Amino acid sequence: MTTIVRIDDEAIATEDFIRVLKLTGQFESLVEQQVRDRLTVIAAKKMGVQVGPDDIQERADQFRRVRGLHRAADMNRYLDVFGISLDEFERFITDTLYQEKTFNLICNEEAVESYFKLNSPKFDSIEVSHIVVDSEGKAREVMSILEDEPQAFGEMAREHSIADTSERGGVIGKVLRGSLKTDIEAKVFNAQVGDLLGPFPAPDGSFFEIFCVTAKHPAVLEADVSSEVRRLLREEWLAERAQEHIIDAH
Repeated sequence: MTTIVRIDDEAIATEDFIRVLKLTGQFESLVEQQVRDRLTVIAAKKMGVQVGPDDIQERADQFRRVRGLHRAADMNRYLDVFGISLDEFERFITDTLYQEKTFNLICNEEAVESYFKLNSPKFDSIEVSHIVVDSEGKAREVMSILEDEPQAFGEMAREHSIADTSERGGVIGKVLRGSLKTDIEAKVFNAQVGDLLGPFPAPDGSFFEIFCVTAKHPAVLEADVSSEVRRLLREEWLAERAQEHIIDAH
């Protein structure tokens, strides 16, 4: 049993640490990340991705600078605290570089532009506002008023909404697909500017939500969309790599 930290005579060991991770639900996500990282390194080597000594030295120097480990003795003490050898540290740096270089390849500008062109509708965005109330009767009352006075949406949100957005008149702002609950999203994205939608009940009936579409924006490959495309490219690529291996969790 390896001790991580000691409080007086009481030791907190690796087994205790793992037990807490499991009970708090963090263990599975850490294992998943480790699997993803290892799959990427294996694939990188198959693809012929190169990580040279200069790359490793530059990244190791950056690691030390960020942590204020300016002398070799400082770095050695840092690793000793965690029980990590220099070889293990170098392997960590090398694997990180393999991962970065691989994702830079599969998420290059050409790949991003191609994916965007094929899937541009999913990156359309809208601007919406909402009103959240705690009963169906209240929701119907608000809807009735708004149908006659749609311009009063902001005022009604400030007066009646229980959501945090009430202070700004219910404005949620610009959202991409995937930002709203699935059953609501299809209706909201298919609506026209100015349309009122709802009220939509919460699964437990604890609140009811009304939406107003205030603007629609056809997809443009700007920074936030580009970032999402890269994320999707990574996820699809990792899913394909996972199919090439037998992954057995213990």
